[in-house]
Amino acid sequence: MSTFFLMCWEFFKTGLFAVGGGLATIPFLQEMSAKYGWFTVQDLSTMIAVSESTPGPIGINMATYIGNHMFGFLGGTAATLSLVAPSVIVIIIIAGMLERFRDSKAVKGVFEGLRPAVVGFILTAVVSIYVSSLLFVDAWKASGSIADLFNWKALLLFAALLAFYKWKSKVHPVMIIFIAALCGMIFAF
Repeated sequence: MSTFFLMCWEFFKTGLFAVGGGLATIPFLQEMSAKYGWFTVQDLSTMIAVSESTPGPIGINMATYIGNHMFGFLGGTAATLSLVAPSVIVIIIIAGMLERFRDSKAVKGVFEGLRPAVVGFILTAVVSIYVSSLLFVDAWKASGSIADLFNWKALLLFAALLAFYKWKSKVHPVMIIFIAALCGMIFAF
């Protein structure tokens, strides 16, 4: 299978099983990174930061970014459509049956069971983002020094922005994103 069609298939599977929104796609993207090496975990952290700070759903932004990175405009379009296709197909199928099964205990049970799984996906993604952004695990393993474990600049920025947000709780989150992006460009985190 060519890499292009493999990428489309992987995004199709991601769209099919990433229930719960864009953050639920992150574990699938981590698996793609480990399995195919199309991008590194550091690249994924950058993609998440860019996708979160640009308009639109994070999963679609990341699919577009990865597809474009790999195959240009055609790849970005194909990855985006591959991610969205399962939702469109499922919505078309379910729309006709929803009225019949709306009050079904089985359907309600399925959705009740999906909620904890979605929380687990999102929690895994959040922990992974924190680890890759705030810690240098490889440098720590190489040196054995606890001082090499922490990304001190990123930790200080995180603490400063958190303190600023707590102090000025009425500041809009977009302002925090803008300040963090500006600091990242200036200090090259």
